[in-house]
Amino acid sequence: MQGHVSQDTPVGVPAALIWDVYCGLELGRLVDKLAPEVLGRVEFLEGDGGVGTIAKLTLPPGSPGRGYMKERFTKIDDENRVKEIEVLEGGYKDLGFDVVRIRLEIVEKDSESCMVRSTIEYEGDEKLADVVSHVNVKPLEMMAEIIGKHLCQNKSTL
Repeated sequence: MQGHVSQDTPVGVPAALIWDVYCGLELGRLVDKLAPEVLGRVEFLEGDGGVGTIAKLTLPPGSPGRGYMKERFTKIDDENRVKEIEVLEGGYKDLGFDVVRIRLEIVEKDSESCMVRSTIEYEGDEKLADVVSHVNVKPLEMMAEIIGKHLCQNKSTL
């Protein structure tokens, strides 16, 4: 079985500005600073923010699995503003999925706004049909809203 869940979150800042945050380590730093109790704590274990970087996210209470997720950045496409992440352990993998990928795409709407398209792709055994309903992009949507609001409030100083 394979499938995906996706959500577009409108953000009131230019696509290039939010991509500057999403494409590397700054996203994790801002999550840590702005919303650790909602989104978790981020620790970078390896890498400089490029492909191959490994991060550990300590999840907030109530999250699926062991309370953490270890992930590797597998694709960073500056031209199309796409970042792909593979979950190595924890999170939805603890529910039994073989493969869990997160795709973050910044879609330009106009010169002053964009959408953050957050997608979780999963693959696993057919017997996981009962747990598919637990897979949701709400934390990624909240992250886009929080980061977008922060950037909007601080546009003049960026």
